[in-house]
Amino acid sequence: MKEVLRYTIVLILVCVMAQAAAQEQSAFKGLLPQAERFEAVKSGNEVIYYRAYDDKGNFIGAVFKASSQGYSSTIETMAGMTKEGLIYAVKVIAQDETPGVGSRVAEDSFTRRFAQKKFSDVGEVEAISGASVSSRAVIESVSKKAREVQELIATAKSN
Repeated sequence: MKEVLRYTIVLILVCVMAQAAAQEQSAFKGLLPQAERFEAVKSGNEVIYYRAYDDKGNFIGAVFKASSQGYSSTIETMAGMTKEGLIYAVKVIAQDETPGVGSRVAEDSFTRRFAQKKFSDVGEVEAISGASVSSRAVIESVSKKAREVQELIATAKSN
């Protein structure tokens, strides 16, 4: 009986981990829909970004996570960027900002402002009036991480 219980627990853990991985891949596809496969780029155990590949195995861009302190919480985002450095999409994945004010950073009307911006121009995204601390946190974290990822992509290309 103990053996059955142990195998059941292991099976449940494997299923939960597989489901989490599938949900993450699905979220990545929403940020870079033309990608078919994502590969983690790590520094030690930390994932720096995910390389995105099309259905032919060509490198087409990257998906990355960024976070920064907003007005009342840490705001976590994910972004998709083409290999040329154009932001395709940004999504806020976690925030606990003031409802109706800072929480507006999660709305499409704000995150769409990043689309088709060159990574070097993300800092020019217009902040939300009345929620400048929260929106600046998103803008600055995405801008900083996009620059870092673009530099890593350029370095990988030259090697």
